[in-house]
Amino acid sequence: QVQLVESGGGLVQAGGSLRLSCAASGRTFTTYAMGWFRHAPGKEREFVAAIIWRGVSTYYADSVKGRFTISRDNAKNTVYLQMNSLKPEDTAVYYCASTQKPIPVRRLNEYDYWGQGTQVTVSS
Repeated sequence: QVQLVESGGGLVQAGGSLRLSCAASGRTFTTYAMGWFRHAPGKEREFVAAIIWRGVSTYYADSVKGRFTISRDNAKNTVYLQMNSLKPEDTAVYYCASTQKPIPVRRLNEYDYWGQGTQVTVSS
């Protein structure tokens, strides 16, 4: 089992920045990838970014490419999402997820574990 705890959400004005953190505990040594997803009201949960835990590959949704950066600290079992140039349409609950098997990292149904989510609200 893996437990994921997100933090760092909040209210920010358009153009501002936030950094989300996701701390993993439990059976983390077999993690293959970790991802960030978001769920806005009236929309389906969508892929934001992902990172291969023991590699260098990162993946981004087109809507956040160039503004968001995913990174990790393996020693702390933590993944980060640095969000810059935030827009009102980025408003959502952001979830961290992890998987222990090689998967298409953009597909949310392939992830094994999920955090509880953290609210990000961007005001115009």
